[in-house]
Amino acid sequence: MNRHDRDRDPFLFRTEQLCKLYPDGQVHAVEDVNISIRRGEYVAIMGPSGSGKSTLLNLLGALDRPTSGDVYFDGEPLSRVKNVDRMRSQTLGFVFQSFYLLPILTAIENVQVPMFEGPLSTSARIARAKELLDLVGLSHRINHMPQKLSVGERQRVAIARSLANEPIALLADEPTGNLDSVAAEGIFELFAHLHRKQGMTIVLITHDEEFGHRAQRTIRMQDGHIKSDMFTERKKIRTPLPPFAV
Repeated sequence: MNRHDRDRDPFLFRTEQLCKLYPDGQVHAVEDVNISIRRGEYVAIMGPSGSGKSTLLNLLGALDRPTSGDVYFDGEPLSRVKNVDRMRSQTLGFVFQSFYLLPILTAIENVQVPMFEGPLSTSARIARAKELLDLVGLSHRINHMPQKLSVGERQRVAIARSLANEPIALLADEPTGNLDSVAAEGIFELFAHLHRKQGMTIVLITHDEEFGHRAQRTIRMQDGHIKSDMFTERKKIRTPLPPFAV
């Protein structure tokens, strides 16, 4: 898949009759979901706990396989992708509520982890990691271990790491769930910056109504189904990227 050839299909993600049934066969986490997400869209998926939103995100990101139906990424069904792990690592970035930083590595070393199996030299990896940490406002904390960083800073390191391989899309599952309101504001300003300035496709799960309405589009789920899908009136986002709170 050539990441520079983006004119074949206007939709980066598309699902057809997507279903995910839990192993006991009793609960449909996702049932008959048909959505399309264009390149460069900023989409928030919202809904109560157990509504299927995290399952849907995992299916879009090829972290899980559907029971039936299919997910198309860049016009290609994931069911036909021979090396899903490679495709995922080269094209998608993931941010989770838990940061999953390696405690024995510094911030700059954690950001380099996804690049270890890539073509970059050691010096190029370090330069890329520094660039990304500067992007998220942590150029002054590059040599700190995770335990020496605030929770907001750890999440920013995790976001920098998710961007290491220049993904086409960023998938975020409750990225501010462990953060206070000030740190959460900084993370959402960063997402807005990535979307507005870099044209990145962002698919975000959040329970926060205010932050959800900052996306271009809000998809609401309930009991595994799409309840509503609408474009939102976006609030003005500060530019350039503001300084982050520690």
